[in-house]
Amino acid sequence: MSTTVPATPFTSPASPDTLERTAAALKERNFAVEILDDSAAARDRVRDLIPEGATVFTGASETLRLTGIDEDINNSGRYDSVKARSRSMDRSTQLTEMWRMVATPDVIVGSVAAVTETGSLVAASASGSQLAGYAGAAPHMILIIGAQKVVPDLPTALRRIEDHCLPLENERALEAYGVPSALNKLLILNAEPHPGRATVLLLREPLGF
Repeated sequence: MSTTVPATPFTSPASPDTLERTAAALKERNFAVEILDDSAAARDRVRDLIPEGATVFTGASETLRLTGIDEDINNSGRYDSVKARSRSMDRSTQLTEMWRMVATPDVIVGSVAAVTETGSLVAASASGSQLAGYAGAAPHMILIIGAQKVVPDLPTALRRIEDHCLPLENERALEAYGVPSALNKLLILNAEPHPGRATVLLLREPLGF
């Protein structure tokens, strides 16, 4: 007899009303927001939003991997991929240049660990490589966020990161890199000072951690 693992508050998708309320709160804080059905719609929309030939950096993200967006940006040849370029660079002699490339692409694409119904975005990172671009160094930012990442407030967002996201990311990091992850750096985006810089694609389906 099969058993079904019960959904938890951190894996259940937000209701349509909650998504609309969250989108409205983000818009009030100068984030451009689109509510999309699923990962396929997000993948198509990202292709529309990023001009061919743009310099693009993708933050490490299960959401981007699962949607195919990571593959599109870093391996299609359609864009000037920071990750693809950095593969041929020497970290021992070119690390400063690599950090500049990561921080200031034309477009940074990624996700966050949580988004609050009051309009805040919360990102967590072990290395911090994506955080400078998110915070404002990159002229344009696109975030793809699954419906299960919506939480009521910042305290719940931090609990989601520690109790739900970190264990899953730790497993991924051990498998991918042979080392555990760590909650070294947090970034909270409460508003966007420059209208038009940040686009949030809020999905109706759960996706990623």
